[in-house]
Amino acid sequence: QVQLVESGGGLVQPGGSLRLSCAASGTIFSIYAMGWYRQAPGKERELVAAITSGGSTNSADSVKGRFTISRDNAKNTVYLQMNSLKPEDTAVYYCKATIRPAVTMKRYDYWGQGTQVTVSS
Repeated sequence: QVQLVESGGGLVQPGGSLRLSCAASGTIFSIYAMGWYRQAPGKERELVAAITSGGSTNSADSVKGRFTISRDNAKNTVYLQMNSLKPEDTAVYYCKATIRPAVTMKRYDYWGQGTQVTVSS
């Protein structure tokens, strides 16, 4: 069974920083794209940043220059470094990964349970 487990959320003041981590575990053959999404109260879930297995990245315009996505393929882990945080960054952040489990030839999208990020003074 494949699982994604996130960590690193919390309460931070405006201008502060947080680092989110998401580790994939289970019987995994290969991990393709990984990414972070967020959902604020009353809003739809939106893409924050994504990274391919080769390291190519893309991010939302609202976080460019402030957030950095990276991954450690040896640890099956994706990170989101968030700097210069703003109150409008407050949301539940979800990790998503496209994974081929070891027991199948198919790829599936998996989601983490979500971690709360609150930016407030």
